[in-house]
Amino acid sequence: MNRRAFLTAATGAAYAQPARQPQPNFVFIMADDLGVFDAGCYGQKLIRTPNIDRLAGEGTRFTDCYAGATVCAPSRSVLMTGQHTGHTTVRSNASLRTGDRVPLEAKDFTIAQMLKGPEWRDAFDESRGYATAITGKWGLGEPGTTGLPNDHGFDEFYGFLNQQHAHGHYPTYLWRNKTRETLSGNLEGKRREYASDLFCREALHFIDRHRYDPFYLFFTPTVPHARFDAPDLGAYANQPWPEEAKHYAAMVTRMDSYVGRILDKLRECDLERNTVVFFTSDNGGTFEYAPFGSMGPLRESKGSVYDGGTRVPMIARWPGRIQAGAVSDFPWAFCDVMPTLGDLAGVRGLPPNIDGMSVMPTLLGKKQNPDRPLYWESFGGKAGFAQAVRMGRWSAVRHGLDGPLEIYDLTADAGQKTNVAAAHPEIVRRMEEYLKDCRTDSPDYPVTRRRRRA
Repeated sequence: MNRRAFLTAATGAAYAQPARQPQPNFVFIMADDLGVFDAGCYGQKLIRTPNIDRLAGEGTRFTDCYAGATVCAPSRSVLMTGQHTGHTTVRSNASLRTGDRVPLEAKDFTIAQMLKGPEWRDAFDESRGYATAITGKWGLGEPGTTGLPNDHGFDEFYGFLNQQHAHGHYPTYLWRNKTRETLSGNLEGKRREYASDLFCREALHFIDRHRYDPFYLFFTPTVPHARFDAPDLGAYANQPWPEEAKHYAAMVTRMDSYVGRILDKLRECDLERNTVVFFTSDNGGTFEYAPFGSMGPLRESKGSVYDGGTRVPMIARWPGRIQAGAVSDFPWAFCDVMPTLGDLAGVRGLPPNIDGMSVMPTLLGKKQNPDRPLYWESFGGKAGFAQAVRMGRWSAVRHGLDGPLEIYDLTADAGQKTNVAAAHPEIVRRMEEYLKDCRTDSPDYPVTRRRRRA
């Protein structure tokens, strides 16, 4: 029996209460720009992902899970705060007003703060606040701003603060908490320290050091984000593919190796049965080499509010609790992660301003309503401001606050090719009613309606 289980059992006996279940650990693994169909368990034939496939075989694979946004920073803001892009602080990679990065505000409450906070534990609960760490890309606050991870509940941070800095895989420095650390192996043009390898090393050390404490690890390496630059091409070196495709495949397989190392570390530390592991990507894929089919039948890719820009892989594993080898088409999104982890950890009283809901029942094999609305907005691309809603089988897309609604039946048209708005006026009305109050204005992301002609 590990230390947490012993304390839990002892506490229950001392106060004549039923023994509590040990608090589960959480490992949330998020790839960078991975296409939903890039892993073998999602149908990929050319890129090898044995560890992600193993995770799916030991857990539940979701076919209709969505990122928080169409690009990096707002997607992470949604994940951290439980608020969708109509409410969360960071809604695009940069402010439309100033062009600067927008940090989380001091008042923004994150998953890490939720799991650390003592206020939800009662006097008879000997459970402890979670040890928390992020290794990899943050993207929600520059040095000296209100958005640093250590100021939002993370005990430990090692990685990139700035998502532009994260585009290089051999940086000359990374941040450890609030201190800038030089990577001497990459100075003067040397390429000896691959950033994502370092993030995996730190993640494994964190698990090792906290094997007797409840912990939340957010592991977010920067593969396979462009620039496509793998340390070696491995099994793909002799493939008759473009050089970029070889590097992309090698980066995906390298991501897969990190998943395997983390799973092996959990087993080594006897933590498998008390750790919930999630695997996903931060937004839709970007690499459109046709033989890979990274976006499958989905329309468009990263940056778009169509499903190719927001739908992501999602696998959840918790041996003995989450069904092994299952596949679910229940629609959920990053705004749901915060309340779900809170539910699994026994948190009592979530912030009232979150938009997500707990999908713990779905994870544990129970039924939930698939028709509740999910919302995204985007400020980039040629189309400018755009909104998207999903309600069960129905998807709506609108360009501009007063543009006409496009309606798609995802059960019959996963590629969102046929706009069926004219045939379903009742769905149009339901979507329009939801869109009336789904967002608040933000000074950093102004949106104006076009003047209608009299």
